[in-house]
Amino acid sequence: MTEKNFWNCSGDELLKEFKTDSRGLSTERAEEIRSEKGENVLQEGKRKSTLQVFLSQFCDLLVIILIIAAVISMFSDNIESTIVILAVLVMNAVLGTVQHVKAERSLDSLKQLSSPNAKVMRDGVKQELPSREIVPGDIVLLEAGDMIVADGRILRNFSLQVNESSLTGESTNVEKNDAIIEGSVPLADRTNMVYSGSLVTYGRAEVLVTGTGMDTELGKIAGLMNAAKERKTPLQESLDKFSARLAAFIMIVCALVFVLCIYRKMAVLDSMMFAVALAVAAIPEALGSIVTIVQAFGTQKMAKENAIIKNLKAVESLGCVSVICSDKTGTLTQNKMTVQEIYLDGKLYKPEELDSHNQLHRYLLYDAVLTNDSSIVDGKGIGDPTEYALLEMFRQVHMMPGMETEGKGTSVPAEAVKWSLKEDVLRDCMDRMEEVPFDSDRKLMSTKYLLHGVPTILTKGAVDVLLDRCVSVRYSDGVKPMTDEEKAKIKAQNKAFSENGLRVLSFAYKESDEVLGVDTEYGFTFLGLVSMVDPPRPESMAAVADARRAGIKPVMITGDHKITAVAIAKQIGIYEDGDMALTGEELDALSDEELARDITKISVYARVSPENKIRIVDAWQKNGNIVAMTGDGVNDAPALKKADIGVAMGITGTEVSKDAAAMILSDDNFATIIKAVSNGRNVYRNIKNAILFLLSGNTAGILAVLYTSIAALPVPFAPVHLLFINLLTDSLPALAIGMEPADPSLLSEKPRDPKKGILTSDFMAKMLSEGLLIAIATMTAFHLGLPVSPAKATTMAFATLTLARLFHGFNCRSEESMFKLGFRSNKYSVYAFLAGVAFLAAVLFIPGLHSLFSVVSLGAADVLKIAGLAFAPTAIIQIIKAIQDNRR
Repeated sequence: MTEKNFWNCSGDELLKEFKTDSRGLSTERAEEIRSEKGENVLQEGKRKSTLQVFLSQFCDLLVIILIIAAVISMFSDNIESTIVILAVLVMNAVLGTVQHVKAERSLDSLKQLSSPNAKVMRDGVKQELPSREIVPGDIVLLEAGDMIVADGRILRNFSLQVNESSLTGESTNVEKNDAIIEGSVPLADRTNMVYSGSLVTYGRAEVLVTGTGMDTELGKIAGLMNAAKERKTPLQESLDKFSARLAAFIMIVCALVFVLCIYRKMAVLDSMMFAVALAVAAIPEALGSIVTIVQAFGTQKMAKENAIIKNLKAVESLGCVSVICSDKTGTLTQNKMTVQEIYLDGKLYKPEELDSHNQLHRYLLYDAVLTNDSSIVDGKGIGDPTEYALLEMFRQVHMMPGMETEGKGTSVPAEAVKWSLKEDVLRDCMDRMEEVPFDSDRKLMSTKYLLHGVPTILTKGAVDVLLDRCVSVRYSDGVKPMTDEEKAKIKAQNKAFSENGLRVLSFAYKESDEVLGVDTEYGFTFLGLVSMVDPPRPESMAAVADARRAGIKPVMITGDHKITAVAIAKQIGIYEDGDMALTGEELDALSDEELARDITKISVYARVSPENKIRIVDAWQKNGNIVAMTGDGVNDAPALKKADIGVAMGITGTEVSKDAAAMILSDDNFATIIKAVSNGRNVYRNIKNAILFLLSGNTAGILAVLYTSIAALPVPFAPVHLLFINLLTDSLPALAIGMEPADPSLLSEKPRDPKKGILTSDFMAKMLSEGLLIAIATMTAFHLGLPVSPAKATTMAFATLTLARLFHGFNCRSEESMFKLGFRSNKYSVYAFLAGVAFLAAVLFIPGLHSLFSVVSLGAADVLKIAGLAFAPTAIIQIIKAIQDNRR
């Protein structure tokens, strides 16, 4: 028998199938099953060792080229260059390894969810065993507060209620039963089944274990997480393409330079050093570190705005998110049931409009508070969310002295009614004489109290059930018979509530001294209907509007019912005219081709499974979109891992969802995602500008080396010069560029195309033109020093290139000119420039550093020439930008 039809079978059939009975398995038989099926634990996917991760960091073409350069430098007795290059490579490898080792521990958290003990029948005796020892065929005894440790079919039910929100996404408790369910139904509707990882909140039950370990629904999620592969971020893909192209270009040019040098009868070792100088000039050694640090700055800013980034790579992906698949409960809504309207006396009332002096209103309030076992302590609801929503409704009523309630032979003190406004006041003055608890079969709860000296049964429950048990309806002006016309009016109002996604309870009473029982829950007088909903967060509408303005498609994915989901989605702005809404079953019925055709029209998914969520994310990704997916439950973890940006809830989220996500919302708020998107766009822009700064400067070095090679001139730079520039003086301006503040207009732009890399035609043109200007200034300085000596030419070229690149840091801050930007908006750029100048001055003017950095002493006139030549490219670029500013 397969798991998928356990709910279709009777308990007796399943007991025969699993060869057990109410006494449970024998110890010997349980051991046999455990040796065959394995322990009730989740299997862990294979992970790379730390050493494997560390070594994999060196599997990059640019890294390999640098290693070759280090080896050549070593053989040419240039030990300093070798040490510096290798130190940089090891540092970057360590950073990469640390990031990887901090990755997913989701399966560990999943194991912790299924690790408690369980009460089980073995050999006819009730025992408590570790969850790992539970096997299919065991009879498990569940009580309120128990964590369910395996999947199972309920054999005997005693008002069992289970919180399955971590699996299904539905926020309310699920009432269970032991009846056979016909046909195929989604997990959330299998009311005769219980599932590993969920929590018993009320009642008790006897359950036959049908699945353990990886055969449970929790195990299936673990399997999905193992199968889900992380995608590279758009920036990673773009940098990978760039690295490959740059490596190929460097290898070709270095080979040509080497051959050219050999052709000119240069010594082989000298020729190789020329090629090494070119390689070092071309490769932006600090690029990886700069990108990581700029992303880290972005994470710090986001953390202050309640978005905690776990994975630095996620920061820039936020900048091109084009779809946000959001959970409803708690993210778009307040995760708190709230009474919306009350149908009473043939009219609609808000809670605060109820009048405690009106006896009809007062009886409904009695019913809401006294057929209710929940409470509110320190502002926090305890018990069933629907019930404490009724208590909050009661607290909103305008209570005044004069509301007298007879119970215990005394009336409620006027002062208490006036000032306390709490359910405890009413309950303390009333003795519950009898009760029939809520039952999922009856869908009713009844209690008996003495109201105004008369024994009165108060009842609340499902509208369709209670309405058929009412013989009359009460209005302010008296009681009327329950005619077909009256029923039709009540049903029409119930339908109107339901179509707006509201959950509805009906209330009734009868004065009677008969013993309260299920057989006496008839002959009621109808009082009214109370509608409630988990309302949207106040900021959700604005956040959804911002998302649409930013070109982002918001999609709601929830475990709630379709009508409720669509109603909330309409209210928030996610669901618009012409959009589609699907249930999990309807989604399963669609082929991949049909889903691909309709994916952009579907705004709401309801009653979905973990597999559904992964399929939705996958369909959007195949459509070329970057997808953010929110979630808080165990059921969300695979989709969080599959999405480009997994977003977990920090308050209500399970540890599994937090581990699987790349970002955690400390306030569980959809609006925070939009703020994070804006920050992500700014981070990407800053990274792109930092890359432009690094590559345009390196282009200047490449052009200078190529020029001297073709012109048969001495090498313009020693490798240590280029490493000094790339790792020291270039790093600070690049970091300063990464801290450029956000531009409010960023959120008005469309998401960038993830297929569109960094190296666009505009980017390349700017990089080459700016690099050429700096190269011309550098080679001019080289020629000014060459008549004196090659050493002086090299020193002047090195100093000019360094200072020109420091000035160039201001050019790369923005598309706008410094005349418009000013220096105050990013003080770090000024600090970086001054620090770079200080480093360069130390190398040029401290004699002890001359030999280490292969430079010679310069005169005052030489320094002035260097300063003028270095500033010239920036002056030209700023003039061009100022002209463009005026045109804009």
